[in-house]
Amino acid sequence: MHSAFISKLSDKEYRDLTKKLYDIQSGKCFICGQDINLELQETNIDHIIPLNTGGKDNENNFALTHEICNKSKQDANLDVARALYRLKIIQDEVSKSDNRAASLQDLLNSIGGSKYKLNFTIKGNVFEYVFNDINDSTIHKAEIFTDNLSKEQSVFIKVPIVYLFHDEIINPRGINSSINLLVKEFYKGNPQLHLTLARLDEQGRIKVFDGQHKAAAQILLGQKEITLRLFIHADITRLTETNANAGSKLRQIAFDKAVMRQLNNTQYYEKVKQYRAEHNLPDDDLSFSEASLCDYFKGESMKKYIIEAIKSAITTAQDNKLKDYIDFEGRGKSLPLSHSTYDKVFLAKFIDSKNILTSRMDFKSEDGMNPRELEIAQISKLLSLIAEILYVNKFNQEIGINRVEQKIIEKRDLEITDAHLIAYRMSKEEILYAWTPYLDKIIKMYLLNTGSSFAENCVFQTKFDDQLWNNLRKFLVSLSELPMWKDRSMAGTHFSGKKPTAFWESVFKYGKTPEGVQVLAQGIDYISMIK
Repeated sequence: MHSAFISKLSDKEYRDLTKKLYDIQSGKCFICGQDINLELQETNIDHIIPLNTGGKDNENNFALTHEICNKSKQDANLDVARALYRLKIIQDEVSKSDNRAASLQDLLNSIGGSKYKLNFTIKGNVFEYVFNDINDSTIHKAEIFTDNLSKEQSVFIKVPIVYLFHDEIINPRGINSSINLLVKEFYKGNPQLHLTLARLDEQGRIKVFDGQHKAAAQILLGQKEITLRLFIHADITRLTETNANAGSKLRQIAFDKAVMRQLNNTQYYEKVKQYRAEHNLPDDDLSFSEASLCDYFKGESMKKYIIEAIKSAITTAQDNKLKDYIDFEGRGKSLPLSHSTYDKVFLAKFIDSKNILTSRMDFKSEDGMNPRELEIAQISKLLSLIAEILYVNKFNQEIGINRVEQKIIEKRDLEITDAHLIAYRMSKEEILYAWTPYLDKIIKMYLLNTGSSFAENCVFQTKFDDQLWNNLRKFLVSLSELPMWKDRSMAGTHFSGKKPTAFWESVFKYGKTPEGVQVLAQGIDYISMIK
């Protein structure tokens, strides 16, 4: 924001103020914390607290930043921008090294958290604990509250972050963009209305399973202790189910479907552990089948757990490049695929929700021919192939999907490349519904022609050879090269608004709309496209 104070400074006075702030900040950028080279790098002087939120236009409210940091800051308030920049560095490092979203655990690891187990005793209705590892020998006491219905016991305590861990079993979520709003909210001094929830695990570690974003926001703002509700000797299955129900049946919290799948995945493996324990089987035993689990846990959602675990494994697979282009939160405009579209178009079509295997869970695993393992690996590979052809180095997230066709109509589309437009148009849900069935046709045609045995609704459980993968690649490339995808004259006609899937099915089959308007020179000949 414009500063009357700075505008009145002479060039020398501005340089002097720059040097003064440089010395105060020990030569570090206020936002990124990295060194500033005054001879080589462009810098900015900015208000720490913006004028429009009560900040003063004087030296006490100024900070020195790299110009590039100031231009790319995520908030007008420099304290908030610094906190969010700190998180972005962690997120970028985790994404690059592990190809996943950063979690509370990654944040804790970066600042020296998650070091110690809690020393505690229970005397009657009192929970006594000490923080000996940080030279605090005080015996802290908290009253134990017992829930009348569940009988779960918990205490309300303040915990140093060196004693905090992220619970990746109950809550596998990474940190999403909602953290930005929480950081701003807490920075304003507004109170935390719902406490972070944690449990004591078998080793005495405090595992945060709910409210990780609230905890992360406070940590980013420099808090060294977090107030939380700690469950003692909690039933992990019950907490997992409760957390899952809160995001689905009860709608108490905004869980996305991917997180629900992770929770179901956890419940699935908990059921596997229970089955082994109750059948006196070793921990690594896989001699039973999915059908055996469903028969044993009658009346429970075992079939759902199995299917959702498969979907979760595909979605989180490290080699599934498509996941980087899915909006898991459902509120953004920067990514081409909503999670709902991804679920309905790809997962629901590629996975038969009724198919529960009767073969041993380790059937043909040593030969690399286990049907479930094949299914997960091959669907992940196909999704990655789609991402490579349509999105990687082609779809620009800064342009995103907001008003793309309208920008073309208004001649404001210089920044929209043909590659971006192709990816955007091919990703529309109704269009995906129309072209993805051709993948199924190509797969089945090839398997039939090569004499391969396969289940009609479970083709991905049959091993694909190199030639079939080559056919799929050729089709996707040929499909992406159809002239209509980059024809900007169609922005106000065929690509305006949302057309029914039947519209695009007609275009692909006959080359014409249902009304007879020519769009393609001819209908899609997928056999010719793979030659």
